[in-house]
Amino acid sequence: MSTTISVVCYKSKVLKNNESPLMLRVCKDGKRKYESLGISLNPKYWDFKANKPTAKCPNREYIEKLIAEKKRAYADKVIELKAMANEFTATTLMEKVNKPIRRKTVKDMFDLYIQQLVSANRLRYADMYKLTMNSLLKFNKHLNIPFSDVDVTWLKKYELWLQAQGLAINTIGTRFRHLRVIYNLAIDEKVVKREYYPFNTFKVSKLNQIPAKRSISKDAILKVLNYEGKTGLECFSIDLFTFSYLTAGINFVDIARLTDDNIMENRLVYIRKKTKKQIKVPLQSQAVELIEKYKQQDNPYLFPILSPVHKTEQQKVNRVHKVIAKVNKTLKRIGEQLDVSIDLTTYVARHSFATVLKRSGVNTSLISEALGHSSEKVTQIYLDSFGNDQMDDAMKNLL
Repeated sequence: MSTTISVVCYKSKVLKNNESPLMLRVCKDGKRKYESLGISLNPKYWDFKANKPTAKCPNREYIEKLIAEKKRAYADKVIELKAMANEFTATTLMEKVNKPIRRKTVKDMFDLYIQQLVSANRLRYADMYKLTMNSLLKFNKHLNIPFSDVDVTWLKKYELWLQAQGLAINTIGTRFRHLRVIYNLAIDEKVVKREYYPFNTFKVSKLNQIPAKRSISKDAILKVLNYEGKTGLECFSIDLFTFSYLTAGINFVDIARLTDDNIMENRLVYIRKKTKKQIKVPLQSQAVELIEKYKQQDNPYLFPILSPVHKTEQQKVNRVHKVIAKVNKTLKRIGEQLDVSIDLTTYVARHSFATVLKRSGVNTSLISEALGHSSEKVTQIYLDSFGNDQMDDAMKNLL
């Protein structure tokens, strides 16, 4: 049913100054809704047939301009709602004109998601999304744009811009995966319609480079484990590498947060920070010795990476980031001395744990293809499905 918008002089209501208010009238579906324009005049200056001020009306030009602007605002909103196939009534039309809801922009959604990550104490991920947002800000100058602007052409221009910055293909891929996450969030929040989704055509998968080899042979692992450190930092770095290897490739971030509460019946039990999955692995004698070596009475953490002085989540994140950088730099230097084929890092221990078990004939379902699946959640699901005895037997193949 058509919508009519007009302005009338409400002469049935007489104000103290003997004038009557001008009202905007919206008619739709047989219902009328009125809104005051905030001005009034003497009814003798109003043409009730044409619904406009007479030629002799004081301030006629101002009143006509005000009426035209108000009617145009309503007409534009009607066109917009019809174009989006949105139903509306006379009442809701007035609400949308007078209390417009600001559409969330790309910047808004980035800020929202980053805040969600911060609230969940996923600060490293929050920092990564900030990097992507800052990259997009440099490219586009601002992100106060609707998601419908982020189309295939826009994405291709961004890709070319990133390439011109000399970024590695994996880094470029990360930028686009982050943007895709934000776009999907915008769809879920009904900020943008799914029909605008550009990633069905623009394939982010093309920006995935085959990852460099991150595992070494069992012989190379044993050379590293048997290396006698020449400094305290070298000894500490080798010990952390060893502990990770012997405890199913536990991540450095999770090692840093281990306490006595994570040791249960000679098993290491912890919730992985990245996946929120519970992991249970047997503690071999060498791993227990390392725990005893570094245990400090005045520190609740098993390893001296964190301490009671690190109270906030941001302090913990910063400390772990600082220590892992030193440890990996030290491991790389040790690896070069031992002629290890790749740069030695704590992550090599994680991958090598799975590779060594695989080459020893352990069921690949148990180790989930060297922890290199596209989703580590699959890895953890497989690990959780096996009993302690099977895991214990598998771990015997490490040394």
